[in-house]
Amino acid sequence: MQEDVLELLKRGTEEILLEAQLVKKLAEGRPLRIKVGFDPTAPDLHLGHTVLINKLKKFQDLGHEILFLIGDFTGMIGDPTGKNATRKALTKEQVIENAKSYQEQVFKILDPEKTKVVFNSEWMDKMTPAEFVQLTAKHTVARMLERDDFSKRYKSGQSIAIHEFLYPLIQGYDSVAMKSDLELGGTDQKFNLLVGRQLQEAYGQVPQVVMTMPILEGLDGVQKMSKSLNNYIGISDAPNEMFGKIMSISDDLMWRYFELLSFRPMDEVNAWHQECKDGANPRNYKVKLAQEIIARFHDQAAAVKALEDFEAQFKRGAIPDDINEVELTAIDNGYAIALLLKDAGLTSGTSDSNRMIKQGAVKIDGEKISDNKLIVSVGSEAIYQVGKRKFAKVKIVT
Repeated sequence: MQEDVLELLKRGTEEILLEAQLVKKLAEGRPLRIKVGFDPTAPDLHLGHTVLINKLKKFQDLGHEILFLIGDFTGMIGDPTGKNATRKALTKEQVIENAKSYQEQVFKILDPEKTKVVFNSEWMDKMTPAEFVQLTAKHTVARMLERDDFSKRYKSGQSIAIHEFLYPLIQGYDSVAMKSDLELGGTDQKFNLLVGRQLQEAYGQVPQVVMTMPILEGLDGVQKMSKSLNNYIGISDAPNEMFGKIMSISDDLMWRYFELLSFRPMDEVNAWHQECKDGANPRNYKVKLAQEIIARFHDQAAAVKALEDFEAQFKRGAIPDDINEVELTAIDNGYAIALLLKDAGLTSGTSDSNRMIKQGAVKIDGEKISDNKLIVSVGSEAIYQVGKRKFAKVKIVT
């Protein structure tokens, strides 16, 4: 049974440090204190953020204690987090407002009755200057410079402010204050999570296990999901918008989304994947994924209605039976939408493509698009429509 639990918890993880320690902690038979921290830098979450929260849900369902840390103190410092420059610090007012929004959204997945929300200002505001100096003495500049972004900036002569060194130190001390058994984070947070292990040892605690989760690719299947890249699915998106976005992802990316976003057993997902390899239509399984996610963030009735609306819209397009099928070879891991429409014979040129998109005359699988910078990923197969009479079934291959 413990092996089954371990496999369930390992699903979709990038790395566990150290797995043997996790096995030992699980064997103790007590609820583990599971920590995850979010700096409230933006009030709206997308599906990329939920990869971590979904894993928390698995731990919660197994009876473990979830400690959802909102970094109101660290949020006012600003974390580079792998960037080449300091992230802009937030005001107290911004932190408070964003924190409220975070709590409302994460409880669409987590059980609020079984989740302890904590703020690191609870202990950091009480720390005296002398105690803070003692904390800084437990880490070294040499160790800080092992962090990849700090190392690159130092070698290139870019400035590193002292307060930036304090960020991973404080995040690590959060693990001490919370006595966490395990901390979850994205792969870009690995250094900070390991500082937590080191500080716990320095303070005489058993070091936490570190579990890192992969960064979810956005709708383009290439870059990470991000609002700034406009390749995201927001958890507050309307059901029909959410459905259309999920149906637009490539068939290959769908299985990645199933692994990281779905709560369906992997045995079932793997069986569906094999069915597709044997000739089943991937669209049918994409519908299942879309409905599951919509039901999670809205309700089951909304999921059913989104499918009905999608199919009705699809039928209204009066797609002909003798639709032209086109295979296009990807350029730099994808295909620009304007070029795709031209090369599929649906427009006279990229300028015409851009004009039709701007006019709202372009649809992908019955869903109108407005982004003329959309990059269609490798493996994508969909029906493209321009105007009322031009259709093509296009597949992007390597």
